[in-house]
Amino acid sequence: MTSSLSNTTGGLQYQGLLESVVFSTLTTVPCCVFLLVNASMLLTLRSRPLFRETPRYVLLLNLLCADTAQMALSQLLYLLAASRAPPTYPACGVLVMLADLTNVVSPLTLVAMSLERYVAVCRPLSHAALVTASSTAAGVASVWAFSSLNVLTQVVLLLDFPFKDLQSLRMGDFCSKDRMMLGAASEVYDRGYTYFLFASTSVAVASSYVAVTMAARSASSGGASARRARDTLLLHLVQVGLSLSSTVYSPVLMALSRSVNRLLFVRLQNVLYVAIFIFPRCLSSLIYGLRDKSIRPVLLQHLSCGLKLSIGATRPHFHLCDVHV
Repeated sequence: MTSSLSNTTGGLQYQGLLESVVFSTLTTVPCCVFLLVNASMLLTLRSRPLFRETPRYVLLLNLLCADTAQMALSQLLYLLAASRAPPTYPACGVLVMLADLTNVVSPLTLVAMSLERYVAVCRPLSHAALVTASSTAAGVASVWAFSSLNVLTQVVLLLDFPFKDLQSLRMGDFCSKDRMMLGAASEVYDRGYTYFLFASTSVAVASSYVAVTMAARSASSGGASARRARDTLLLHLVQVGLSLSSTVYSPVLMALSRSVNRLLFVRLQNVLYVAIFIFPRCLSSLIYGLRDKSIRPVLLQHLSCGLKLSIGATRPHFHLCDVHV
């Protein structure tokens, strides 16, 4: 009986290890692909003066930087958890705070992009005066400052935790944001901030969508400009919803942990991770890279050159892709 029990336990441990390797591979491969696409998009937005100087492209660049950093940090935390290598509290705190910073920057940038479209459609005569390079830079700086203020507040709340009473600074479990909520004040603040961010950004983008739709219809009912305005704001609204879906990731996991067994919970957790953290972070590149007529040819050129270089790096003629970009 002892031998049978040992074999069963060993089989379950092997199954858990095998499943962990499979899920890690299934999440890392698409993550690397999306990171490559985002990197190509970032290179595209820095390749020409038109993209570097136009306010909406500057905002898009800021959004892509935040999404790319968030995707990389999320995958790093996932791999640390899958490898069962818990870091120290300080290291986990740095990773979690950086991930939280970029996670807040994304929806706030989408709000700024929606407001820019609102001004372009509803106040076209004032667009050139209101949406300038200096105002865009100020908006981007405000987004990062507001997001950093949230991180600093969380750090201050963590200082009240008696770390000196711990036997070791190494965490006993995997690194995540929930594991860094070490006090009641941190949990209350994080919950309140999450609700505020979700409500305020959703209302801002939805209001911009309604205003732009009404203005576009009254100006040119059924025209191409009206359709583009509605589609752009609708995509922004979808992006905000997907971006903010990560804020309900932990509550959903807590609800699932009470209603399903542990094996099913782990599988659902991996599926939710890809759907909530990985997939939404590549939408900006796909949406703007395919829809924008100015970006699309340059992005496709970068992607095709990157593919050729990765397949035939030993062939010198592939390096001609770097010319006239």
